[in-house]
Amino acid sequence: MSREFRFDTWLRPARRRAAGEVMLLGSPLVLVLAGLGWAVVGGVLAAGLLLTSGTALGWVAIRRAGRLDRDWLVRRLNAREVQLEDSAGLVFAEGDLAPLERVQSGRIAERIEAIDPVSLADDWPKRGILMAWALGAVALAGIAYWQSESSAPPPPAPATQATDATLGPPRLTGQRVRIVPTAYTGLPARVSDSLDIRAPAGSRIEWTFAFTPQPSAAALQLIGGQRLPLERTDEGWSGSLRLDMPALYRITAQGMRESQPAHRLEPIPDEPPQVRVIEPASGLVTMQPGQRSWRVVFEASDDYAVDRLARLTVTTAIGEGENVRFTESSRTVTGMGEPTRRRFVIELPLASFGLQPGSDLVVQLTVADTRDPDPQVVRGPGVILRWSVPEPQQAEGLDLMAKQAMPAYFRSQRQVIIDTEALIKQRDRLSADEFLVRSDTIGVDQRLLRLRYGQFVGMEAEETPRPPLPTSDKDKPAEPEHYDGDGHDHGAEPESPVFGDLGNITAEYGHVHDESEAATLLDPETRKLLKAALDAMWEAELNLRSGKPEAALPFENEALGYIKQVQQATRIYLPRIGSQQPPIDMTRRLTGKREGIVSGGARLTPFAIEDAVPATAWRALSTTNEIDLAGLESWVRSNSPRIRDPLAVLAAIDALRSRPASRALREKLRGELWVVLTRPPAQVRRRDDGGALGRRYSEGLR
Repeated sequence: MSREFRFDTWLRPARRRAAGEVMLLGSPLVLVLAGLGWAVVGGVLAAGLLLTSGTALGWVAIRRAGRLDRDWLVRRLNAREVQLEDSAGLVFAEGDLAPLERVQSGRIAERIEAIDPVSLADDWPKRGILMAWALGAVALAGIAYWQSESSAPPPPAPATQATDATLGPPRLTGQRVRIVPTAYTGLPARVSDSLDIRAPAGSRIEWTFAFTPQPSAAALQLIGGQRLPLERTDEGWSGSLRLDMPALYRITAQGMRESQPAHRLEPIPDEPPQVRVIEPASGLVTMQPGQRSWRVVFEASDDYAVDRLARLTVTTAIGEGENVRFTESSRTVTGMGEPTRRRFVIELPLASFGLQPGSDLVVQLTVADTRDPDPQVVRGPGVILRWSVPEPQQAEGLDLMAKQAMPAYFRSQRQVIIDTEALIKQRDRLSADEFLVRSDTIGVDQRLLRLRYGQFVGMEAEETPRPPLPTSDKDKPAEPEHYDGDGHDHGAEPESPVFGDLGNITAEYGHVHDESEAATLLDPETRKLLKAALDAMWEAELNLRSGKPEAALPFENEALGYIKQVQQATRIYLPRIGSQQPPIDMTRRLTGKREGIVSGGARLTPFAIEDAVPATAWRALSTTNEIDLAGLESWVRSNSPRIRDPLAVLAAIDALRSRPASRALREKLRGELWVVLTRPPAQVRRRDDGGALGRRYSEGLR
């Protein structure tokens, strides 16, 4: 007989009985704790208490069963059977036995085999188990009764208009409003005695009213809207409505003489989530030498709850100029923390993105709230990790005038090509008009790019209007368009013109808008390439504006090829531009002529009211004139987003409609309209006269 087999066989029944005893005695306590959590907070706390207390009870049961070891088994056998001669320990001994001990162990083992292992376990504590479950059942029944009493709606509260009269027209004697927010908010239902309701948008509003005497019909009348009939129940007159739009309502009943005041229905809109960057502190971070990973921490907050899962968008920009390659990827990240404020911690291994000097890594987080349906999705701010390009060596002499890096203008021809190729692929899915508009839009982008490039070869902007050529002497202006002091450099008048000096004809009689140095920024070969690129851009623009992107694509690629060759130019020299003031015309000094010096002067533009409806009503309320309340109410409803409290204005309009001659109600509506009126722009203020000293000085000058 093996020691291991005998040991496990004899201990297993006793250990199961001990663990079961602990579980049966402690289970009622676990259920009572879970019931208390459900009654106080809800199912979430009940599940948490059930899991925690159940785990603790299981741990206690395991510890209780673990106390039954080999020593306990030996003591129980020796105490139960006298015929074992207190030698049961020899059967389960761990070490080697002496010859006499082995003989005694064999004799005792034969006697032990005749004993049933189940008989060694303790008896079930039936009385204790019954008492524990009885007490648990009583506690659970009490909790259930308490929860039913607390969740039951209270009786309608006495209304402010309640009287002791039992005869006559119906009067409102009781009221109760139960507000049930939507499930995604996580807010519990509540009961309010006030008829002015402010609750989350989408909540279900349930009214219960008591009338004395009972009317034949009752309803809720939304001012300017629908009529909601009330149903007769055991508790009173009940009705419900989903709160989506702000409105005013009034309680009406059949035979009710007095008009009830208007009450507010104001939904609280669900705000979109907010995303901010916790780490790093700056939106642009420079990559450090030897850096292997990048840690970014976002925090998202919402008025109710932020979705636990968010989408991280990672964009890499590798390369320079037209050779920049953009790659975008996304992944799902999990937030930590409370539902209303979650943190998203991201560790990005930089080796997997293939960054190079001059590259950018942009990270953005897109989060959503838990609104159901149509959750609100917000894309947070981007954080940039930049691998800086090493600074070039310092140059001397004429090299200081050289611009080593290409300007930002040379960056968008490739994007024009990408847009054109995408438009060609979408031709079958677009209508003819939409296709033409999209093609024309790309043509405009090509034109703007061509004009930017043209600045480097002295080309003027095409938007500058040119005056028509005169057809006779009568059409010539009396004053020349360009005069001294107009801001252009006309140069000094030559002392003696030289006949045949063609080089000075333009400078003497013409008017040059571009600079000679600015028009020759590039060397002749680079200038030739850039002009070829401009010609190709012109052809591409012509086809794009005509709705022919397929014909424009070859010219776009040709222009891109020329631009790449321009990028490979070793130097681009910039002009030496200093502070050059126009020459002073000595003939105009002390003459009093102001032509071309002072403009017409500043003029005050009268302020025009865009919508005069509230202003007209505000002025009419100060008199006894009639007011178009229907038109004013329509204006308030259509312009409610720009009004701080539109329901207050509508309530004042409704009160004045019932009593148009009331001076107090007219003043109240006038006060509400005052905050609605459009404020005029800043006025021109009179300059300070300097006080008594300034006035005395001014009088002395006179």
